[in-house]
Amino acid sequence: MGLGQWYNRQYAKAVFFAAVYATGLYVAFAVLPPYLKGLITLGDKGVHLEKVGKISRLVPGDHSIFMMINGVLAMLVLLVIVFLYVLNIRDAVTVGRRRAEGQDPSKLNNGMFPWLLLAIPFLGVLFFTVMPIVFTSLIAFTNYSSPNHIPAKNLVDWVGFSTFNNLFNMTGWSDTFVGVLTWTIIWAILATVTCYFGGILVALLINQQGVKFKGFWRTLFIIPYAIPQFVSLLIMRNMLNEQFGPINQYFRAFGLDGLPWLNDPLWAKISVIVVNMWIGIPVTMVLVMGILTTIPRDLYEAADVDGASQWMKFRNITMPYILFATAPILISQFVGNINNFNVIYLLTGGGPATVNYNNAGSTDLLVTWLFKLTIDFKQYNIAAAVAILIFLFIATAAILLFRRTKSYQEEDMIQ
Repeated sequence: MGLGQWYNRQYAKAVFFAAVYATGLYVAFAVLPPYLKGLITLGDKGVHLEKVGKISRLVPGDHSIFMMINGVLAMLVLLVIVFLYVLNIRDAVTVGRRRAEGQDPSKLNNGMFPWLLLAIPFLGVLFFTVMPIVFTSLIAFTNYSSPNHIPAKNLVDWVGFSTFNNLFNMTGWSDTFVGVLTWTIIWAILATVTCYFGGILVALLINQQGVKFKGFWRTLFIIPYAIPQFVSLLIMRNMLNEQFGPINQYFRAFGLDGLPWLNDPLWAKISVIVVNMWIGIPVTMVLVMGILTTIPRDLYEAADVDGASQWMKFRNITMPYILFATAPILISQFVGNINNFNVIYLLTGGGPATVNYNNAGSTDLLVTWLFKLTIDFKQYNIAAAVAILIFLFIATAAILLFRRTKSYQEEDMIQ
């Protein structure tokens, strides 16, 4: 590194690249190898007792997880060094071609300034976003789980695809995964559809001619969204309490039996969907009300001249405009509902409990099940495998759905 810049008579840049090269060689051959080796072995011996005469003392050992983190960081640093080497070659080739065209090397603007500006954000993304993703993915290929493989006493070993095999083929795990995945998809579809079309309905009702106090109705319906979500959910959890909740108290006051809102699997699922509508409809309502103001009025006037009914105007004018503008947001809401941790965890805690699932409740989504696997049960390898599957499912669904939207297709045609 630096020789190409020196040949191109860019001496300051040549010195800089040479310094980077020397530093990179030192780091790659003197600093990184032990960490890269640790990533492969994950340690030889954990914390253990050693007898010195008649006294036993605790001897520090290898910590597999720390060794994995350090190994991943070392691998990323090595990739940065390789990237800088490639960048150095590209820079030398670009400047050399321009010199051949007769340009003065000292006055060449070869595009290095944008790279310098992007260096810090690039490193931030690499070490604070990419590194955790890689680390989580690697955990899925180990036996990092309670009770026998928790550092620092015990070491963690590489087990290949054994974790995924257990998740798909071992009865306890596979039944839980299929059941939770099925409910996650059902929940995501129902939560998205109900909030989306509920918001459209409310916006259309408020926007109707003849409706008075529009500002009051807008304010009234936006209140659930304005209140912090966790406060609303905890209040609703108390209101739906089977024994002491106000809703069941009203039922009993009229001689009716209360319902097991959060204690029965079916009613718990209905409850979380209804409560999510109460929280989510205002978001779509505000969005749609803004879109309705952008629809040209002459389209409705032309439809009136042609004798179109209200339903025909909604189907052929209003809804296409709304769908065109909100399709990407609709997809984002669907993806967000797959990982909607707050509503499930704060309202039901994933419950009620069921004997059919392993470490999961009847209303647990994949994301809340993952949370329990890590925080409560320390099954880190299974949780990491579930996280990878969630990512693959969400990424695939989002890309396929987004590419089918008219807004994406028209943008692609313009480009």
